[in-house]
Amino acid sequence: MQIVMIGAGYVGLTTGTCLAEAGHNVSCYDIDRTRIARLARGEIPIYEPQLEASVRQGIGNGRLRFTNQLDDCVGEADAVFLAVGTPSRANGDIDLSQVNTAARQIATRLRSGAVVVVKSTVVVGTCRRVQEIIARQRQASDISVASNPEFLREGAAMHDCTNPDRIIVGADEPRADAILKKLFAPFTQQGVPLISTTTANAELIKYAANAFLALKVGFINEVADLCESAGGDVAIVAKGMGLDRRIGTSFLAPGPGYGGSCFPKDTRAFAATGRRLGASQRLIETLIERNEQRKTKLARRVIDEAGLVRGSTAAVLGLAFKADTDDVRESAALRIIDALQEAGITVRAHDPQAMKNARAVLSDVQFAESPYEAARGADAVVVLTEWDAYRTLNLGRLANAMRGATLFDYRNLFAPGDVARYGLRHVSLGRSAPAPSTSTAGAGAPTSSPWSRRVAANRPV
Repeated sequence: MQIVMIGAGYVGLTTGTCLAEAGHNVSCYDIDRTRIARLARGEIPIYEPQLEASVRQGIGNGRLRFTNQLDDCVGEADAVFLAVGTPSRANGDIDLSQVNTAARQIATRLRSGAVVVVKSTVVVGTCRRVQEIIARQRQASDISVASNPEFLREGAAMHDCTNPDRIIVGADEPRADAILKKLFAPFTQQGVPLISTTTANAELIKYAANAFLALKVGFINEVADLCESAGGDVAIVAKGMGLDRRIGTSFLAPGPGYGGSCFPKDTRAFAATGRRLGASQRLIETLIERNEQRKTKLARRVIDEAGLVRGSTAAVLGLAFKADTDDVRESAALRIIDALQEAGITVRAHDPQAMKNARAVLSDVQFAESPYEAARGADAVVVLTEWDAYRTLNLGRLANAMRGATLFDYRNLFAPGDVARYGLRHVSLGRSAPAPSTSTAGAGAPTSSPWSRRVAANRPV
């Protein structure tokens, strides 16, 4: 089938590439000429595992192309996907101006019988409004509008796109439903479930799913706080919960609070929709508030438990909101760094992929080329992103680089005993830690030295 993707950002690029791999002919359109030129050369402007290789393959076999000319692609399309931005408004609702503009721009260029598919995350009722816009522009009702929400995890988007849990098709007309079922046949033939429903249901499914997952994150963070107070271990508690098939193991890892481009925006929009329709989503409203409070609370914990004062230095490891992405949008790291700086603390930071994006939104932060450089002379080290590169840190080297003796492991990457044997105080989430060692504790552990004696002298009590 002939497919056009309006918007070559994260969702549009990934989805377009995936559909090209499935055998469709895909044209990705974007108003950003520089972005299109780079993509046409196979240069990917974002970090996403497997995406670059798939884009290059699609370009090479002629299934995937990039253009900044609507007349060059829309007129021949069987389906035109809208994958443009829907940023948050001040009241939590979303700004649909890009969706509405794209609908007006393609309206008169569409061939009769084509389907416009809203891929962007939009509030309930948007597809019907888009259909009205297109019909008004064309002065005809020969175009169907459908919803096909995305469920892509940053850092695993290509896997999620090619191996989806389910495909949601929202269509209010049989013609649109039939075209989308044909489009997704390569997936359903492999056993992927497809839910065919109305546009309103499809729009609600997306928001309800993300709100529920965010609730799981918020819930396990609250449980982690309780475990610390009760002397429990959140890892064991989460495992015991997750083995219940009604609950599942995903999204039960405590952390510094959710971030990124989806959960914060989608929970706010879900709550705003509830308020607008007179069906307040109190659980979600409380979740939003608690999630922001958590970031500030954990920053305060760094200051208090490491005894930091104005002029101290904190090393922050991890700037992306999660591993395997360079996305820093609403990352907990940004808020925690702001809070540390407000207290007069110097911040030195490292991230394997996200430092370029972080530089654009952070000021007065010293960016380091390695985690060990970030830790050099630091009074505390704070791990905020679960990168594999941090899981395998040489803790002895890290400890020797530090001036202080506290490692804040806000992703629970390290076994408490492994940290303690290097003379560091290990502050993790939802579990207790053994006291730091200042003498040999086993193979590879440090022996008593001027450094370990300094650690012992400076260790918080």
